[in-house]
Amino acid sequence: MLIIIIGVVVAVLVIGGGAAAWFLSNRSHGDEEEGGGAAHAPRKEAPKVAPTFLAMENMVVNLADPGGDRFAQIGITLELEDAKTAEQVKLYLPTIRSGILMLVSQRTSTELLLREGKEKLATDIRREVSRPLGYSVPTERDRERARAADAEQDGDAEDRPARKRTERNPVLRVLFSNFIIQ
Repeated sequence: MLIIIIGVVVAVLVIGGGAAAWFLSNRSHGDEEEGGGAAHAPRKEAPKVAPTFLAMENMVVNLADPGGDRFAQIGITLELEDAKTAEQVKLYLPTIRSGILMLVSQRTSTELLLREGKEKLATDIRREVSRPLGYSVPTERDRERARAADAEQDGDAEDRPARKRTERNPVLRVLFSNFIIQ
């Protein structure tokens, strides 16, 4: 008698579980069909890949202040497109570090204390990191020339040549994890 009761309970659980799975499966398909009009067509997007961060060792650099008694301690983290780029950057790390040290040593403490100075330094560091990888970052002067050319050509929209398509630089941003000036 006990075996029959256990068998019935197991059968009810299996049937109930199957019915619940079927109900939930059909309900999710029903939701897709309701919103499945042309306006709600699923978009085909490339899967978004999380960026890779590469932390560099802290650098201590003498600044170009008169008297030479000021220095900066800077921690840099690079935001890169993927792990493959991180491996490429690691191959050139001694060259990149040397270039960054040269960049920072040409700055004054007054310049680096301002936000604009830090942003310009970040752009210059991005250029320095991108160079060995074969990419370029436009300078501020290049951007100004491009803006002037665009403003000049706004009246001649039909005669405007198509812009060159440039490859996307895999060095996305330069982040400062530490920035101390003494």
